[in-house]
Amino acid sequence: MNTLIIIELQKMFKKWRTYIGIIAISLLAIIIQVALYFTGKNMIDFQMRGIEQSFVMVGNLLNGYFIARMILTLLIIHIPFLVVLVGGDLLAGEATAGTYRMLLTRPVSRLQVISAKFISGFIYVVVLIFWMALLSLGVSLLIFGTGPLLSIGSGIVIFAENDILWRFLGAYAYAILSMTTIIFISIIFSSLVENAIGPIISTMAIIIVFLIISAIPVDFLQSLKPYLFTSHFTQWNNFFNEEVDYREIFESAGILLAHIAALYGVTTYIFIKKDILS
Repeated sequence: MNTLIIIELQKMFKKWRTYIGIIAISLLAIIIQVALYFTGKNMIDFQMRGIEQSFVMVGNLLNGYFIARMILTLLIIHIPFLVVLVGGDLLAGEATAGTYRMLLTRPVSRLQVISAKFISGFIYVVVLIFWMALLSLGVSLLIFGTGPLLSIGSGIVIFAENDILWRFLGAYAYAILSMTTIIFISIIFSSLVENAIGPIISTMAIIIVFLIISAIPVDFLQSLKPYLFTSHFTQWNNFFNEEVDYREIFESAGILLAHIAALYGVTTYIFIKKDILS
């Protein structure tokens, strides 16, 4: 099994599309960091106006934690567009290249083959989120230094420096769970077709449709909202609330895990029953 996973990762990282997400995240993170390096102080002053008269602010608010939180907020909604580029090609790419039969002539079961595909997709998600964390948090801390985290949501919260890092770790871990759901959706579509374009478009279409359904103020559609995976993507933001609602986080995580298990099960069934002709 380990050999299968290594082979899948080698095939994955030999394709140029695998690096699109890494390059895109790198460029966007650098652009945001450069922009905030020159204009960030004005933005902080604007956000803090009105409360500076009531409170004395001490410390560097324009720090690496603030930059990392902003990059996470801006990029996390775009990462699904990046992971489907890889997930949509994991199985469809074999059909396009005509390597399905060669793949299945190895002394391994179809269950092992499809499991290796899913594990490889998960590893790619971990690599992508880790790279974003390294650039957004690690590099930002080197450039901007440390300090309290100014968090602006329903209100303004300032977290002490010793109360921040674990929040980022929780947010990144939850982001991995969310993006794993996305790449697993693209893999199930990838098992049905022979071209990666279809799974990519289909996955993005489902995300858009579910987001639209969640926004329509109709009772029946709103009753479906808690069961749609798109309704639980933003729970990473809960880690930056003054009081973290762990019950809500675990409930959302459970729903995403249920989607992941169902997607894996259905795709495995389709792949095992699939008549490989080429």
